[in-house]
Amino acid sequence: MYSEKVMDHFNNPRNMGEIENPSGVGTVGNARCGDIMRMYLDIDDSGVIQDAKFKTFGCGAAVATSSMATELVKGKTVEEAMQVTNKAVAEALDGLPPVKMHCSLLAEEAVHAALWDYAKKRGIMIEGLREPAKDIGER
Repeated sequence: MYSEKVMDHFNNPRNMGEIENPSGVGTVGNARCGDIMRMYLDIDDSGVIQDAKFKTFGCGAAVATSSMATELVKGKTVEEAMQVTNKAVAEALDGLPPVKMHCSLLAEEAVHAALWDYAKKRGIMIEGLREPAKDIGER
């Protein structure tokens, strides 16, 4: 059973789409369930996320967690966005069924993959950030 917030973010996703010339973009996926998320970030010169958008192919929980993750990182600094975990995404949605928790993990990984791309483009290091898997099937 999904919470009202999950259903709301699935039926009315926030920030769906692409950002033209993003500061960072990251794509992650889960080969087992077939969910694929692409996260786009627009980060200003002071390191604040001005906009976040997503494109997700997957189940309702994958769409909802992508939507919520964009809401959680917008207006945050890069360092603050690093603190957005899968648990934070799930809690912001008032929980997920145990079999759908992997969707919140994908949302966290998508944010981190976009931050990795941003850091790589700018030639900077972000504390605690690790290079994402190169192949979606590596997970």
